[in-house]
Amino acid sequence: MGDNKTLSIIILCYYSQHKLNIAYEKLRQILEAEQIPFELIIIDDGSKDNSFEIARELEKNNKNVRAFQLSRNYTSHYAAFAGLSVAKGGCCALIADDEQQPYSSLVEMYRLWEKGHKVVIPYRNNRKDPFFSKLFATLFYRIFNSIADIKFPIGGADTFFIDKEIIDIMNNYISPRRTTSITEILRLGFNPVYVAYDRSKGNNKKSRWTLKKKINLAKDLFYSSSSWPIKFITNLGLLFFVLSIGLILLLTYARFFGNNKFWHLKNFPGWTSTVVIVAFFSGLILLSLGIIAEYIYRIFEEVKGRPGFLIKDNPVNKTSESN
Repeated sequence: MGDNKTLSIIILCYYSQHKLNIAYEKLRQILEAEQIPFELIIIDDGSKDNSFEIARELEKNNKNVRAFQLSRNYTSHYAAFAGLSVAKGGCCALIADDEQQPYSSLVEMYRLWEKGHKVVIPYRNNRKDPFFSKLFATLFYRIFNSIADIKFPIGGADTFFIDKEIIDIMNNYISPRRTTSITEILRLGFNPVYVAYDRSKGNNKKSRWTLKKKINLAKDLFYSSSSWPIKFITNLGLLFFVLSIGLILLLTYARFFGNNKFWHLKNFPGWTSTVVIVAFFSGLILLSLGIIAEYIYRIFEEVKGRPGFLIKDNPVNKTSESN
C-alpha cells in the first residue's frame, strides 16, 4: 500500500454548477471526520455552463482541490480515464456529484483498502429508478454477463475504488478508446471486493445520460468485452458448411441411386446441380467469413495493447509509484 495514504476522488462534472460546492462540502465533512486525507479531482467534461469556473474557484480556495477541463464533451467514461491520469493519491475513487452513490461509502471502501484490498467495486443493491429503466438495466447486465469475458454485479456498477498499482496499470497499459474504466478494472482481476449500496434518486433534474449515450455505451461494452459475435459467425459458418456437404451427398445419392418419382427430379431438370452448387458455395462463403473473423478477432485483441498477464507488485509498477 505504501506511505501515500491520500485518497484521490474523481468527480465527473457536466453541467454541475449547482452541485459542486455541495458535493465538496459533504465530502470534506465526511472524510475529515474519519481523518482520511484526500484530494478532489474535478474533471469538467465540456460543460457549457459555469461549472468549470466554479471548479476553479474551489481549487483557488482549497489546497486539496484540482480542476481540469476537457476540450469537449467526451462522455463520462473518457473523463474517468482523464481523472486517473492526473491522480496523485495512494488510492483513487470515482464518484458522481449527485450523491446517487452515498459519499459515506467512500469510508467503507477506504478501510477495505487499508486492509490490503486493491480493487473495491461498489454496486447498486437497490435502484430507485422507474420500473422500465430498472427492468432494462437488469436484463442488460444478465445478458452481458452470459456472453462477456467479465462479470458485472446484477445491479450494475460504474464506479470504483482502486490502489495506486491499479492506477499505474490503467495509465500505462490500458487504452481508453471504446471501453470503460470499470470494464478494464474488472478485467485486471486482483480479487475485487464488492460493496453494496442503495442508489438514491439524486437530484430531480432530467438526466443528461441520454438514450443515445446508453446505446453507445452498451455497444462499446459488448464489443470490447465479448468475442461472442465472432465466435458465433465462425460456428455458424462451420455448421452451414457441414450441412451443405451433407445436402450435397444426399442430393447426389438421390440423383443417381434414388427413386426419381419420389424426389420428382425429372420434373425439374438441372435442379439438383443448382442446389448442390448454391449449397456448397454458401457453406464455403460462411466458413471463409468465420475464418476471416477469427483473424480479425486476434487483430482486435492485439491492437488493444492489453498485457498478456500481470504480476502483482511487479518492478515496473514499483518504479512508477516511486516516481
